[in-house]
Amino acid sequence: MLNKNKTGLVLAIFFALLHLVWALIVGLGVAKQAIDWVLPLHFIDMLVGVSTFSWMNAIVLVVFAFIGGYIIGWVFAWIWNMVAKK
Repeated sequence: MLNKNKTGLVLAIFFALLHLVWALIVGLGVAKQAIDWVLPLHFIDMLVGVSTFSWMNAIVLVVFAFIGGYIIGWVFAWIWNMVAKK
């Protein structure tokens, strides 16, 4: 059985860290180059712009990623535990 709270916390931290790294990439000014490299690897060709860095947007991004990660992890553990019982 998976602990729902621990699984949620692990995914929350993981998602928040990924989005923190993205915010840092934007803040360093290399996000456009990263997107221009990654999109063709996925056979995607489109015009994408990167907004200017904002501390408030970065904080909201990381907080929402944390909350979303927790919810996804909690639901995953809940489903896992339901299936594992049977």
